[in-house]
Amino acid sequence: MEQRKKYLGTVYLVGAGPGDPGLMTLKGKALLECADVVIYDALVSPQILAMINPQAEKIDAGKRMGRHSLLQEETTYLLIEKAQTEAIVVRLKGGDPFVFGRGGEEMEDLVKAGVSVEVVPGITSGIAAPAYAGIPLTHRSYSSSVTFVTGHEAAGKYRPAVNWSAIAHGSETIVIYMGVHNLPYIAEQLQIAGLSGETRVGLVRWGTRPEQQELYGTLGTIVKLVEENQFGAPAIAIIGSVVNLHSILSSCRP
Repeated sequence: MEQRKKYLGTVYLVGAGPGDPGLMTLKGKALLECADVVIYDALVSPQILAMINPQAEKIDAGKRMGRHSLLQEETTYLLIEKAQTEAIVVRLKGGDPFVFGRGGEEMEDLVKAGVSVEVVPGITSGIAAPAYAGIPLTHRSYSSSVTFVTGHEAAGKYRPAVNWSAIAHGSETIVIYMGVHNLPYIAEQLQIAGLSGETRVGLVRWGTRPEQQELYGTLGTIVKLVEENQFGAPAIAIIGSVVNLHSILSSCRP
């Protein structure tokens, strides 16, 4: 009978939040301060990285469009390897590990390998970025439902494409992660599905950070506005009538 490897350490999948260091959880901060190794993503802010134990080994595993520091398989293998010799291994992920953060995939592989693993949730950018822009995702007068969806799908995934027709009619507010690159296609598909070209759209780039930027338009105009303003990733897209509240509530944002 094959004997499983024994591991000294525990891997903690820690959500770093959207960038504002004040939104980092106390548990996540405590783990960073005593970590032996921290393997972090590209979207983790410098202020969060500054919380890491100065003696800890720091490894950049960041993934951005067109640039991968480590392949996903390499990152998982590295976590397993580090757990053999280090007590506290932190996998630091932007936002929340289980919301379009591949945390479920990594945890599944770690559990299969016999590694002890815990999740420390973080505030996801799909909630925080709209809030800092003065856009409530739900409001009794505008929206009683919200859908979170990725605008950037992996090749070879469990199904070939997001059903944008179902998304269009599934709720009153749509929040799209990683959608700027595919925004022309997404805006077209939502209109084909029946959403009006006048449907309000807000884009929030680097949400909750000092460099936060916003762009507002409609499904019919937003693609042109993105091109004209050279508005790039990383950004969250919010679609629905709640976007109108930005003009009222943005003056009260943090």
